Amino acid sequence: MIVEILGGIGLFLLGMLLMTDGLKALAGDALRRILTRHVSSARSGVAWGAALTALVQSSTATTLATVGFVSAGILTFTQAIGVVFGANLGTTSTGWIVSQLGFKVSLGDLAPPLVLLGAALRLLFKGRGAHAGTAVAGFALLFLGIDFLQDGMAAFTAELDTASLPGAGGNGSLGSRLVLVLVGCVATVITQSSSATMTATLAAVASGAIGLEQAAALVIGQNIGTTPTAVVASIGAPTAAKRTALVHVLFNVFTAGVALLVFPWLLEVCEWSAAALGTPDAPTVLAFFHTFFNALGVAVLLPLSGQLARLIERLVPERGTRATRHLGLAVARVGPVATEAARRAMIDVLVDVAKSAEDVLRGETPHGQRRAALDEASIARAEVVRFVHDLGRGEQGSSEGATQQVVLHASDHIERAIAALRAPEKGASLSEGDPGLTALAQRALELPRALLDACRDEAPERVPREAMRAAVARMLEASGGVAALRKEIRADALRLAAIGVLDPDDAMRRVDGALWIDSLAFHLARAAFDLGQEPAEVIAPTVVAPRIAPIAPSDEPPQPAR
Repeated sequence: MIVEILGGIGLFLLGMLLMTDGLKALAGDALRRILTRHVSSARSGVAWGAALTALVQSSTATTLATVGFVSAGILTFTQAIGVVFGANLGTTSTGWIVSQLGFKVSLGDLAPPLVLLGAALRLLFKGRGAHAGTAVAGFALLFLGIDFLQDGMAAFTAELDTASLPGAGGNGSLGSRLVLVLVGCVATVITQSSSATMTATLAAVASGAIGLEQAAALVIGQNIGTTPTAVVASIGAPTAAKRTALVHVLFNVFTAGVALLVFPWLLEVCEWSAAALGTPDAPTVLAFFHTFFNALGVAVLLPLSGQLARLIERLVPERGTRATRHLGLAVARVGPVATEAARRAMIDVLVDVAKSAEDVLRGETPHGQRRAALDEASIARAEVVRFVHDLGRGEQGSSEGATQQVVLHASDHIERAIAALRAPEKGASLSEGDPGLTALAQRALELPRALLDACRDEAPERVPREAMRAAVARMLEASGGVAALRKEIRADALRLAAIGVLDPDDAMRRVDGALWIDSLAFHLARAAFDLGQEPAEVIAPTVVAPRIAPIAPSDEPPQPAR
């Protein structure tokens, strides 16, 4: 009896695990694409979070993916709040599948041939066929587990004194409900699956082992029991991940409180709804209850998502350097997300360097604040490089490896730009009013301004690729203009020195200043070009980069590829 119940739970867990893994693999990159492209607000986040969770049958998968995307800066915190709300709503679909198919349609007899079919697909095919086989086998084991649970619960009910259980007889007090909430929470923490505990509860109420009110109280506890997974995922993660985990905890605790507050009235509404559909059985009522109290929590909290976001941001303040705040363990668990996080962090560093470049090209003298900003940018650049290096040790696709290589290439140019900005004496003639260098500096100013204009209304790591590409196009054009003007200044300075009009030392200072400006412009443009590429372009470039290498003082520049 007990062995049969435990075996049923084990089979259900195994089936759910296989089915979820297969569905997630079949979905491929859809989870990332949908969350990053279609989630534009908290409201759209609710819809897509619910749909994706119902699709892959795992609120944990959706929540962990959301934690990773927020950590990477791909989703804003407010958008993530909606996705977390939706994931909690979508996870109620499991109760509907089990209550409507598991107890009303006998799939136990079909389970063995379905397991065989799934295993055959897994062995005979690769790719999507193998993933489909995993999902089919998991689906079959899931319902085989339900059959075991039903049989075990029926035998258990015959020997159980239900009157001794908390809340028996439908006259449970608040205290007895809280005891059942705690039991449901602990059971979910132990099994690490609210779906498994929900199914066991459905089997228990269907067999009469527990009453409807007792089952409803257990379901409330099971909802709270899902929160430790998100909390564990946020350990050692960036601040954004901790905030997202806190949203998950607060939502589940809040909805549990609301459900307990309106418990008898909500249960009556659920019984009326089930009767209106012609299915007044206890499992259907319980499925309604699970969905309704989560929907009630969404209805109350969604309009307050902005205020909730600000509250949590105050409770969990930002720490660490601005550029690297999105790098951490939660991000590193998902390869493509981690690579994108590194790219955005490097854009952040480039923007900081561009701000210093803008000051220097205006002819402003170095000061402690700028030097401190360059030091911080240099440290952040090194942290991103180390993060990318650690990612390279794990398994990754070709696009991830290629993008990581490009990020490191951009890092090299950023490092050289920082070195140039730390040695402004090479461009000292700028502050001495040299007309040629002043004109060259004004042309070069277009590069940092193009990048900073793109970031004016967005945090640097959230600059849309379209805006980044437009900024890169402006920077490449300006870099070409700087190179052409630098050639003219160099030739003119040497000509004036040759005919005795310009002192040779002054001529070389002018040449050095022009080369210094040109080198700074080149490294800024090339770093922006690398960071603005799409993954597909990294593998098969369709855009020609600016000059192959910076200009050496004694060499004639090669013709830039435009």
